[in-house]
Amino acid sequence: MTVRFQPAGEADLVFARTLARRTMMPYYTRHGLLWRDSDFDDGWSWRENYLLCRDAQVLGFVSLSVDARALYIRELHLLESARGQGVGATVLDRVMALTVRRQLPLLRLMVFKDNPAQRLYTRKGLQVVGEDPCFWRMERAVAAPLPLVSL
Repeated sequence: MTVRFQPAGEADLVFARTLARRTMMPYYTRHGLLWRDSDFDDGWSWRENYLLCRDAQVLGFVSLSVDARALYIRELHLLESARGQGVGATVLDRVMALTVRRQLPLLRLMVFKDNPAQRLYTRKGLQVVGEDPCFWRMERAVAAPLPLVSL
C-alpha cells in the first residue's frame, strides 16, 4: 500500500485537532482526563507533522518528535474509513525506516492501555517498557541494515 507523508502546517491544524479529539475523547473520558485544544496546538507547533495521503485523499496524520536516542510517535490518527486496511501498519513501517535513516536506535510511543491500536504496535515489534495509570510506554529497537559484503 502506498501512503504518502505530506508535510503538514498551520493550515492543517484544525483537521488534525478535530480528528485527534474525536478519536481520543472516549479514552480521555473513560480515564478521567481533561482534553485541552491548547495542549494539542502547543504540541503541533514544535512537532514534525505529516498528513497521511493516498492519491488525493487525506487518511489521517502522524506527529513525530526526536531526541538523541529515539524517534517518538506523538500522535497517529486515521479517519475511521481508513482503519483496518493496513494503513497503520504501512505508516509504522515508514516511521521505522525513518528512524533507521536518522540513525536513531529506538522508536517510542505511548498508547492508552485499552486502545486496540496496541495490538498493531505489538505485531510491529514494539514492546511495553513502562506504564502509567492509563498508558503503556512502548518501544522498539530499530537496527540499521548491515552493509552488504562480498566474501
